[in-house]
Amino acid sequence: MLIQENLSIEEKLRILTDGAKYDVACTSSGVGRAGKDGSLGNSRIDGLCHSFAPDGRCISLLKILYTNQCIHDCRYCINRRSNDTVRTAFTPEEVCRLTMEFYRRNYIEGLFLSSGILDTPDYTMEQLYRTLYLLRREYHFNGYIHVKAIPGADPVLIERVGFLADRMSVNLELPTAEGLKKLAPGKTRGKILRPMRQIQIGIAKQMEREGLLEQKGAVLPDAVKQALGTAGMSGTGAGKAGISKPDTASGSDLASASSGAARPRVIQGKSIYGNYGVGRVSNRKEYFVPAGQSTQMIVGATPESDYHMITVAEALYQNFGLKRVFYSAFVRVNDDSLLPDLPGGPPLLREHRLYQADWLLRYYGFTASELLSEARPNFNVFLDPKCDWALRNLGQFPVEVNRASYAMLLRVPGIGTKSAMRIVAARKQAALRFEDLKKMGVVLKRALYFITCSGRMMYPIRMSEDSIAARIIGEERRKTLDLEQSGLYRQMSMFDDFHMERA
Repeated sequence: MLIQENLSIEEKLRILTDGAKYDVACTSSGVGRAGKDGSLGNSRIDGLCHSFAPDGRCISLLKILYTNQCIHDCRYCINRRSNDTVRTAFTPEEVCRLTMEFYRRNYIEGLFLSSGILDTPDYTMEQLYRTLYLLRREYHFNGYIHVKAIPGADPVLIERVGFLADRMSVNLELPTAEGLKKLAPGKTRGKILRPMRQIQIGIAKQMEREGLLEQKGAVLPDAVKQALGTAGMSGTGAGKAGISKPDTASGSDLASASSGAARPRVIQGKSIYGNYGVGRVSNRKEYFVPAGQSTQMIVGATPESDYHMITVAEALYQNFGLKRVFYSAFVRVNDDSLLPDLPGGPPLLREHRLYQADWLLRYYGFTASELLSEARPNFNVFLDPKCDWALRNLGQFPVEVNRASYAMLLRVPGIGTKSAMRIVAARKQAALRFEDLKKMGVVLKRALYFITCSGRMMYPIRMSEDSIAARIIGEERRKTLDLEQSGLYRQMSMFDDFHMERA
């Protein structure tokens, strides 16, 4: 594979935005930072601009690969080593220029930067670090940045990038080690989890430095507690937390408590870090990955069930403190005998159900074992996971909204977190009626089967799983049709109004 060096910046952008579209991150930024004098941009909690890709997935702009060249030959990846495709790479300066120009045109509010592996993980991670360093230090960009950590890269580089990025992510790719071995032979679970653990420990040390661990009641796994306990507790500030300050030349190995200090590696006789010290970013406090970390799993490339996938997601939330697990419906972009056929196209509805279940795990107090089991390993395609759970547990319903606990209200289909809080607050003043619930935003089309107001249901209803399911599925079939016709959406093109000078 040879990098095409004679391409214009516009041609590179066309290639490297197309190569990044399967890396999912349809999320808000997760961090708020106001604009400041001397800097350009800000970062809002409700975050990045979004658009819809032709296959229905939501993507963020500006979302690019640093390079589409890669040393791996993952069978599901469009950028795999064995594919005969045009290979190119940006320079750090080109990424900075694109980010600033698109920001000035109000096309974007931040940057999502991923990459194939160019030469080595260390070299690639260094290029990503240099890019972020220039954006923050030279261009004074104060907007949101999400960057991928490269598995196998030097922990020192990952740590330094963590002080410049808002969010970092390491893609788990497939839920099992067997799946990785089969479809991504160059990757291992250990290489992927190591930087994930490093980022988690770095965030925990940052919280310790800020005195937030006890304040937020953080529950840390033993590996993180051990790292915090052995990090050297003398001194104050960064030294007390055992994390190197971003303006120092040395760094700590955050990947594990027992691996010792990380040392800069040498490639072809010179340090990979060059003259890029971390330094202080102008007008920006040095926080380590303040918006947390995320990961991605491919849905449908390997035969794991929905139960297996949400169990893995639950373990990632509990053991690695992730902010989000993203699910990407498998798209067959390569002709490979080891890849599944998709006669019905990408499994978008299955992806949708996994996102709904993921929401229940994170915000509604459900566990994976409540939603699915070995005996019932996959979600009902015609019912959302919350409705499906409620129908299988009709003995707990109907719920009296004027007396039920907040936790129980969250388990009622049609009642979300905001509606539950409003119900708890409003019922202190007067008994609630169905009309009041509707004004609060409760989706009565689903909730009416599972609640009472002052002991009465909205309509006489037969409390039978089959009877209620038949009524709800009518609504869900329409949603399924919308998902199946998602190709009607058109992705917004950045080239509709692209007037940058050619390189």
